[in-house]
Amino acid sequence: MRKLIIDPTPTTPSIVLDPDKKIYMISGESRPSDVREIYDQILSWLDEFSKYMININDIKDPVIFNFDLEYFNSSSAKLILDICKTLADMREKGVDVSIKWHYDKDDEDLLEAGKEMSKIVKFSFEYIET
Repeated sequence: MRKLIIDPTPTTPSIVLDPDKKIYMISGESRPSDVREIYDQILSWLDEFSKYMININDIKDPVIFNFDLEYFNSSSAKLILDICKTLADMREKGVDVSIKWHYDKDDEDLLEAGKEMSKIVKFSFEYIET
């Protein structure tokens, strides 16, 4: 399974999706001018990864997906929600998936955004205060 690593820019997050190292993280700021340019790559990778994990019955390693975003705009929010839906679907199909939602202790809006996404996809997140 290939990895997907995208370096951050001032308006795009750092993406590290590395099955060999078991690192699955989106971090930083997400306010790209073309949100599809970055998130379509992630969603495509997740689709491939999901099929891979569902078909590999002997792999029982958990997938711990970390969202460590400082800020994301409304366009990014829709696609982050799509990522959460894909992860929830993987979990329903037997993959051991969890989501860790990191937030600054003073950022109630980011915490609430995570809680709302968790509620929408019917998948309990673990909230990590930083």
